[in-house]
Amino acid sequence: MKPLTRHLVNYAHYHRDPRNIRTHFVGIPMIVVAVACLLALLPLPLPGGLTPAHLVTLAVIGFYFWLDLALGAAMALAMLAALTLGSSLAAGPHGWQCGAGLFALGWVIQFIGHVFEGRKPAFVDDLTGLVIGPLFVVAEWLFACGLLRALQADIEREAGPVRLRPHAAGAVGRHS
Repeated sequence: MKPLTRHLVNYAHYHRDPRNIRTHFVGIPMIVVAVACLLALLPLPLPGGLTPAHLVTLAVIGFYFWLDLALGAAMALAMLAALTLGSSLAAGPHGWQCGAGLFALGWVIQFIGHVFEGRKPAFVDDLTGLVIGPLFVVAEWLFACGLLRALQADIEREAGPVRLRPHAAGAVGRHS
């Protein structure tokens, strides 16, 4: 199994309830922007106006490109948008409060999703889940757009389909 598929299958095992996936569409972007904001506020002397947010974003984008060129490109767009928004929030008068508030609220939303799922978050068992979470959200969004069907099929073959009806016995299938 390719590293991309292996990472997404492992993450998907913790995310088969459509309500949980929907909370991730909100919570994970909030957390990513919050991390960018908070890292942009760190007072490290880096050349050219770079912040730790820039360095972490570039490293994570590099990892995504290593996993897959097409998804890496999609993730680069998403991560650069988060970096731009996070850096903008950091430049405002309430940067720390915005970053901390988004971070906390994003995690609350995530944990609510996992109550629906009935499972702990993936990162509890494997810290790479913290980096795979944003990739999972973008992949799920692309699946909903009818793209990457082979990857979707590989994930569902290994992790099972997303449940059509939450917690309904015997009700399996792809959500719409």
